[in-house]
Amino acid sequence: MNEDREAILSRVRGALAPLHRRAPLPDYDPEIAVLRQVLAGRDLAELFAERLKRVGGLAFTDPAALAAHLRAGGRRHGYCDPALWPALASHLGDGFTVEQAFDRKRVDDYTFGITRAAGAIAESGSLILSDAITSSRLAALAPWVHVAVLRREDIHCDISQAVAALGDDPNVIWCTGPSKTADVEGILIEGVHGPGEQLALIV
Repeated sequence: MNEDREAILSRVRGALAPLHRRAPLPDYDPEIAVLRQVLAGRDLAELFAERLKRVGGLAFTDPAALAAHLRAGGRRHGYCDPALWPALASHLGDGFTVEQAFDRKRVDDYTFGITRAAGAIAESGSLILSDAITSSRLAALAPWVHVAVLRREDIHCDISQAVAALGDDPNVIWCTGPSKTADVEGILIEGVHGPGEQLALIV
């Protein structure tokens, strides 16, 4: 399997080698974002929390309240980004088992994963995950509960603002609520391709 993968990737690299630079990203006209004018004066963190709730997620501003939510749901064994652990350790101490290294061989042992978010979009309640700052993509997608730790200043009003702020990271995931699919007979099922519960901790 690894040989097949490497064969495919080497052909892709060979095809890209003659290209000196990537195609530029399209320009976004800020005047298109009418919503930005409508939402002028709104607190973006409050708006994001409201919109996240509408799509089935929850936002917290208090780590103790987040810990209580995890405890109430029986989610006591999980992963936490090592960079975030010092600020969360006192809240996830008693009764919790939290690891700072995600073991792929024990993927089913983790009931929650806590990673950093690159940003969020208040307009849609979406979280932005980026390989550049996410310690483990698998820890963000495999556990039933994902907690994205989000800085208040990284909440963008709308999609065009978010795209402009993303930079050159080619691996970005936008998460709008829990993972959902209705492929089979139109029945909505959550948690199939990613977390069944999406939480955000705004700091």
